[in-house]
Amino acid sequence: MAQEDLRLLCRDGVSLAARRWRPRGSGFWPVLLMRQPYGRAIASTVTYAHPAWYAAQGYQVVVVDVRGRGESGGHFRGFAQEASDGADCVRWARHLDHANGRVGTYGFSYQGLTQVLSDGSVPQDFPDALAPAHCGLDERCHWASEGGAHWWALGLGWALQLAAQGCARRSDGEGWLEIRRSLETGTFLQEGVNLLERHDPLGMGLTWLGREPAISAGWTCHQAPLELLRRPMLLIGGWYDPHLRGVLDLWRRSQAAGGDPWLRIGAWSHLNWHGGLDALQLAFFDRHLKASEVSMSPPGPLPPPLLLERLGDGAWRSPDPAAPSADAWWLRSQGLAAVRVDEGQLIPGVSTEGPADGAGACTLTLVHDPWRPLPGRGGHLGLDAGPVDRADLDARSDVACFSTPPLAEPLELFGQPELCIDVAADQASYDLCGALSVVAADGMGVRQWSTGVLRCRNNLSGLPQPRILLFQPVLLALRPGERLRLSLGASSWPQIGVNSGDPDVAPGPVTHRHRVITLQFRLPGARLRLRSLASEGLD
Repeated sequence: MAQEDLRLLCRDGVSLAARRWRPRGSGFWPVLLMRQPYGRAIASTVTYAHPAWYAAQGYQVVVVDVRGRGESGGHFRGFAQEASDGADCVRWARHLDHANGRVGTYGFSYQGLTQVLSDGSVPQDFPDALAPAHCGLDERCHWASEGGAHWWALGLGWALQLAAQGCARRSDGEGWLEIRRSLETGTFLQEGVNLLERHDPLGMGLTWLGREPAISAGWTCHQAPLELLRRPMLLIGGWYDPHLRGVLDLWRRSQAAGGDPWLRIGAWSHLNWHGGLDALQLAFFDRHLKASEVSMSPPGPLPPPLLLERLGDGAWRSPDPAAPSADAWWLRSQGLAAVRVDEGQLIPGVSTEGPADGAGACTLTLVHDPWRPLPGRGGHLGLDAGPVDRADLDARSDVACFSTPPLAEPLELFGQPELCIDVAADQASYDLCGALSVVAADGMGVRQWSTGVLRCRNNLSGLPQPRILLFQPVLLALRPGERLRLSLGASSWPQIGVNSGDPDVAPGPVTHRHRVITLQFRLPGARLRLRSLASEGLD
């Protein structure tokens, strides 16, 4: 395996740094291209095999420092710069020495989005095959916020990582150390905005925090060229990754453009892929970049285009993503669901009508005290992303729990859970934070599988207003004897900022100006149902 550093010249004269790994010898091989802002030596080895491994399988692997990062020239402007640089990099890679003229792209997160941003005008400007993971096109819904609330811990953490690397590029050791200490101690949750204002005032992270997440005005939603969306595509998502909805959006867009994308979703978080997906990715690129130029017949049997790992039992399934679900669960309580963990009920039914009688339906009151905000744990927005036990959280008196009876037979949930409920509040703003869990048959564990958040503005009329709380999509198996549980609270700190209740105090760390918020849930008509993954508007 040979390794060397290269440079390429963009159309505006900016020089980008690249590193290449390739097999030794005088052959010709496809190029696998990755573009990232974290330094080409890292090569996303936090999730992927080292480029040397791919080179040993018969590829040239090229990792490029994006503009303004690592040893590349120019100024870093985030996603805005990647469409023009993307086309330039693909054209350059096609004509590298020892290249066979075919280019594939791979990478996750920032490196995922760089693959689908291009201002190319001819087929040669686009990769022949691409494998974007954990990314999306909409900066508001797929990168910065959910349910009208900014990602707090995740957003600040990522923005500060980029800011620290900017400090290192400027040789600002003190700034780098200040940010590093804040991240290590957790104080970034309180001081992160101030650190960004000092060290990266023009960065994407701080810019996003300054925009209203409840509306699309002022936000950028990137457009992927139709020609690119039709190319062979392997889309990788995780049930515990915050960008999953972006991956599903790309999947739907590719299909609408006439593409036939592969989709793989596993029980993965942003960084933990449980052993990696390199074998799958290699098979994908072998099929599309190493096919015989004479017959163009891809090697090996065709794998299923859609394959999802089922939570609960780890089985890999190919369910119909467009299949509608008529299942629904109706919320009932005598008013003690926030006091007794076993009092609230989820009554199975169908999505169009509730139980025949309204017995047990009432108005349930819940109080949010900002002095002890309900913690957010695990899920897709947590720094501790993944499934967790939340029995202690459900035992709090500021959490309302609704559970089904023990299941008499197995149950599979597939889609995006949606809660429709009428809520009244005594403050101008409040949050709804939900979790879906499975209660063990012996009652000794409560395993959380999906979460959702919604920031609400209140008209203070005193009348309940209809709310729709969307959860992270899920494919979940429940066994006989287990129970499905819905938990509702008014905080998920530090996954989102604590709502102050006061429109003059921005959500964030708790201050002396945060108010107690009293919520009233009107249970008649309140229901939980599943939306299909093929539906538009999963954000």
